[in-house]
Amino acid sequence: MLKVAVGQSEDIDAPDAIEEALAQCRATLGDAAPKAALVFATAELEHPPILRAIRESFPGIPLIGCTTDGEMSSVGGFSEASLVVALIAGDAIEVIAEVGRGVAEDPRRRAAETAARARARATQPIRCCITTPESLTTSVDAILEGLKEGLGDAAPIVGGAAGDQVKFVGTLQFFGDEVLQDAVPVLLLGGSLLASHGVASGWQPVGKRAKVTDAAQNTVRRIGDQTALAYYQRYIGDDNLPSGEYALAVFEPGRDSYSYYLRAPVHSDPETGAVTFFGEVPVGATVQITQSHRDGIIDACASSIAQARSTYPGEAPAAALCFSCAGRRHILGTRAAEEIEQLRGALGPSVPIAGFYAYAEIGPTGPGRPAQLHNETFITLLLGER
Repeated sequence: MLKVAVGQSEDIDAPDAIEEALAQCRATLGDAAPKAALVFATAELEHPPILRAIRESFPGIPLIGCTTDGEMSSVGGFSEASLVVALIAGDAIEVIAEVGRGVAEDPRRRAAETAARARARATQPIRCCITTPESLTTSVDAILEGLKEGLGDAAPIVGGAAGDQVKFVGTLQFFGDEVLQDAVPVLLLGGSLLASHGVASGWQPVGKRAKVTDAAQNTVRRIGDQTALAYYQRYIGDDNLPSGEYALAVFEPGRDSYSYYLRAPVHSDPETGAVTFFGEVPVGATVQITQSHRDGIIDACASSIAQARSTYPGEAPAAALCFSCAGRRHILGTRAAEEIEQLRGALGPSVPIAGFYAYAEIGPTGPGRPAQLHNETFITLLLGER
């Protein structure tokens, strides 16, 4: 039977933090031997001792993770700077970990090769792929496309891009006992595992839709017959600059009119009128300004959880992972803790939860659909075993 043990510590000393987190995990695990580890940590900690301690406690355990913009768990709730460790045990599940290094050189190819290597090692059906990739040195969109290419239709891809507490200096990825940069770690879970997911944002489109007429990767120069900045300021005012509060909705071609993903503005150039986003926006895409408020963001968290619960293929999940956007955390401010409280309240006190705030989120927009790169979303992943 699947068992997930979660530990969380806000101790600023790495050896003490991992000792506390592992003690909490062992209290839950009992005699169960973990098959995988997930580590979500503030960038302020010293990470090598943490990874070494886990690998020494559980030799050879597959491990992935990253630095974050905040962590959350069923043990300690929300924290701006902590260590969260999740240990996954289950007799009939298969776990495979792989990593791609130097992804900035060719992110799609490196990610595809990494996913293909992991898939080739699988001896049982793959149920889920979890990833915590680099977010600053390369295109997360290209990484995701590569992962989808390497995995094919083998499994849904869910995860979050590494953060560094909104310093935008450098994120770190974890693989085994290695602390890496410019990497894409992946963890495949298969066998008797059950999984379901939900995605929601709380940002609502306003104003008129228009097509992107000039863009390169994540920088949009023109929308319709005006600059991207002018398109924004038509709705937010000439004295304001685009921010995460006004994300751009990108509508998926061939889907219903309410299906879209979000792109959060990160920079705008008043001289050229260009706006740069946290993810790519293709030329020809139909877009629309969105707006949000705190109550709507919290309501969307509940919607994400409800989606995952309604599609869960078993009786009750054994654990949950969650990936929320750094932009959500900063807009929510003092209400950020309400997201993990929503999840704890919906699943009950006995279900372990681990998650983090990311620079971008990865997940399918619905059952059977391919994974999409998101901004400003809350992604719920429920796990269990047949």
